[in-house]
Amino acid sequence: MKDLLLESVQSILIKNLDKLEEELRLFPSEESIWKTGGQIKNPAGNLCLHLCGNLQHYIGAVLGKTGYIRNRDNEFAARGITRERLLSEVAQTKEAILQTLPSLTNDQVHSRYPEDVLGFPMTTLYFLIHLATHFGYHLGQVNYHRRLVAAS
Repeated sequence: MKDLLLESVQSILIKNLDKLEEELRLFPSEESIWKTGGQIKNPAGNLCLHLCGNLQHYIGAVLGKTGYIRNRDNEFAARGITRERLLSEVAQTKEAILQTLPSLTNDQVHSRYPEDVLGFPMTTLYFLIHLATHFGYHLGQVNYHRRLVAAS
């Protein structure tokens, strides 16, 4: 029997990736996805790259052995990537999740996560819940950024 918490985390991640895709499509222009100002240093484009890089690395590469190579610095340094390319990253991230999470065994889910990420030992399930909440935090920032840009 599959772990119901794991299925719930997968469902939340996919729902949030769908919402990220929707947010990206709602920006009035490609340029607005990258607009910064005031204290906004990480526009929606960078947050998208960060969220996708995070999940493709920690779920896809570490757990699913996809071979994904993360460039975390570029997630925050890149500018001007097209909306279509960002949407492609979202689609690739969904694929990594849908391929990896259902393949995990209950033993893997409840065993220690293979990397030391947060500075203390944790189960894979604990870390997956962390990833989902981290995603939700930044998704809210993307939504707020979009509404600020659209209002100006």
